[in-house]
Amino acid sequence: MHDHAHHGHTHFHAAQGQDQSGVARVLRLSLVLTLIYIVLLIVAGIRAHSLALLSEAGHNASDFIALGLSWFAVYLESRPASATKTFGWRRAGVLAALANSASLVIVAFWIFYEAFHRMTLGGDVHASTMIWVAATGFVLNGVIAIMLYRTSRDVNMRSAFLHQMGDALSTAAVVIGGVAIMMTGQPWIDPALSIGIGALILWSSFGILRETLNILLEGTPRGVSLEKVEAAILSIPGVNYCHDLHVWSIGSETHAVSCHVGIEDIPPSESACILRDVNAKLLHDFGLGHTTIQFEYLACNVADGCVMPTVESHSHGHGH
Repeated sequence: MHDHAHHGHTHFHAAQGQDQSGVARVLRLSLVLTLIYIVLLIVAGIRAHSLALLSEAGHNASDFIALGLSWFAVYLESRPASATKTFGWRRAGVLAALANSASLVIVAFWIFYEAFHRMTLGGDVHASTMIWVAATGFVLNGVIAIMLYRTSRDVNMRSAFLHQMGDALSTAAVVIGGVAIMMTGQPWIDPALSIGIGALILWSSFGILRETLNILLEGTPRGVSLEKVEAAILSIPGVNYCHDLHVWSIGSETHAVSCHVGIEDIPPSESACILRDVNAKLLHDFGLGHTTIQFEYLACNVADGCVMPTVESHSHGHGH
């Protein structure tokens, strides 16, 4: 017997549609505000001869692209499933997050290069301009980060949030650096500060990169223990064994499970009760609502993966 269970999908998709509408509005507003601030940073950075401000312009430019990708991914994720996209576009957000985190790595190394180059050349820095522009950015990026934090918490929006949170922290660092330059008159503080900003950007990108690659490689979702899932299934009365167990992510917030479950040679009406209990346990304990469970009463042959036994009496059925 094979069973494909999809619990609460109608309610889920309705709520998801409402959430995505709100997320799209927040992203559009964030795009407009970020673009205005990028222009301000470029003009002020050139006038103040501040690499820290120009670094922030580059960082915010990557944020603008990241927000645009996130917005486009939200649009794709709202599209329904089809005969060719049977899971819909759930992984569009994962791909956007992967691109966003990769762009952060590139921006970080560009900042490192420019900072060391500036340390070699030297030059005066207008600290007062640094301070007021960075203070403006701290407020702006902080507001955007708060708006993103209150929206969906999938990996796509977390990558966009990390971009903005990194900006808010780095602009705060620029303000502190500007004050330090005014007090000490040491221009090397500016490129040194840029290196710190680059390190912060690089660090913030690794977690998202790791998570998105795990999803694309169909690894076990973060926070889910395969051993605990197997133990939960084995705890159901009537279950003799469980193997060929797989748990993976369709999207960052949508997980699926498939497995072979051994039971006695019993009527379908009795096995349906076991199936109901297994699905309820997986949903309650792990939030796994998309399940594909294959019942069997003869052990599978295991050779390069689990294969069906060659016994003709082995039955196949579909139940919900």
